[in-house]
Amino acid sequence: MPDEFYLNPAQVRRSFDKAARSYDSAAAVATEIRNRLLERLDIVKLQPKAILDLGAGTGHASKALRHRYRGAEVIALDLAPAMLAQAERKQAWLRRFDPVIADAHRLPLKDASVELVFSNLMLEWCHDPDAVFQEIRRVLKPGGLLTFTTLGPDTLRELREGWRKIDPYTHVHRFIDMHDLGDALMRAGLAEPVMDTERLTVTYGDLDALMRELTASGSSNVAHGRRRGLTTKARLQALREAVRPEPTAGALPISVEVVYGHAWAGQLRRPQRVGGEIRVPISSLKR
Repeated sequence: MPDEFYLNPAQVRRSFDKAARSYDSAAAVATEIRNRLLERLDIVKLQPKAILDLGAGTGHASKALRHRYRGAEVIALDLAPAMLAQAERKQAWLRRFDPVIADAHRLPLKDASVELVFSNLMLEWCHDPDAVFQEIRRVLKPGGLLTFTTLGPDTLRELREGWRKIDPYTHVHRFIDMHDLGDALMRAGLAEPVMDTERLTVTYGDLDALMRELTASGSSNVAHGRRRGLTTKARLQALREAVRPEPTAGALPISVEVVYGHAWAGQLRRPQRVGGEIRVPISSLKR
């Protein structure tokens, strides 16, 4: 069976490159989540000199981080060149950030080179979260912070259930559970992981409005188990019948499960392999 969690990085890049110019106008949900993640930094006593905005997209968070931490260097890293081209247009003369095109699974940064990794709604587009967390742990200095958001399994639940009535293919990406992400943070050697979720309901006039927003924001279906070829008018009409607005409200409610996570970097040490076991010193988990 195809792996519903696997997303091809090249296809992810093409999808967001294609949507770069329309992204900002269609990213109201991502904007709200980003602002909530930025607000959480208010309670963190950290004055980073180097910050990585991982999955920077069109640069809004990079600009906000550069303004918040005025003396810091901000690296805006994204897989899609066209998204970073849009980010360049948001540069300020005195508070610039550094755009870098790269894959989160293989960060082109030195070990222990940043104090803060900020990532908004990027992880759900990565096919190997373990590798991403390991790279984040590598580039964080001891005492550095990772703070991120991603999407949980209930996101787009209504759309997923509607497609299940029509065919067995994967039409909506599978999103990783909060607890599994917490385990991955620990495996990467990140300390004191804190995970929580927030459930939002976003309303649309109809299914077509939702589909237009997903396409314009680059959230296209690139899952390994997707149906190949264009969606026919008949199948799209069947989906409209399966996913209807509520008659009393006249609006289509769509679920968004937001997963928030943060963890600290302890002293970076190589795990010791003994027999078939991996042993990680408990001191490496201390902030």
